[in-house]
Amino acid sequence: MTPFGEAVRGLRAERGITLKAMACDLQISAAYLSALEHGRKGRPSRALLIQVCEYFGIIWDDAEALERAARLSHPRVVVDTSGLGPRATELANRMARSMRHLSPATVEAMHRLLDAAERPRPGRRRAAAAPVAKPETAEAG
Repeated sequence: MTPFGEAVRGLRAERGITLKAMACDLQISAAYLSALEHGRKGRPSRALLIQVCEYFGIIWDDAEALERAARLSHPRVVVDTSGLGPRATELANRMARSMRHLSPATVEAMHRLLDAAERPRPGRRRAAAAPVAKPETAEAG
């Protein structure tokens, strides 16, 4: 499941809306909506994201949170380490090999490490970060 899929599923559950009913209302197939929720499809289009926000009446911070979830919901990512040191390349390869075997607690600990690294420190300007992960450009289907 992706962050976007988890969010949409939670919103549907809160409101008692079935996947089939939501898909019908958005004029998309239930199979596609299910694939989005389960991470079998990449992130939703901008137009669909806007439709989902309108469908649930989501605005402001909640809409930004859903948009962020959508941005972080590509189930297959490519990490470009060209130009980085060998340890960065090693880390990317180890992550790719180990991801399926990490415990939820380890995943959360890694999120905390990344969150701390991304926070600007007082008195220091944050340098523009090079893209670390990007979606694959060719999707099947």
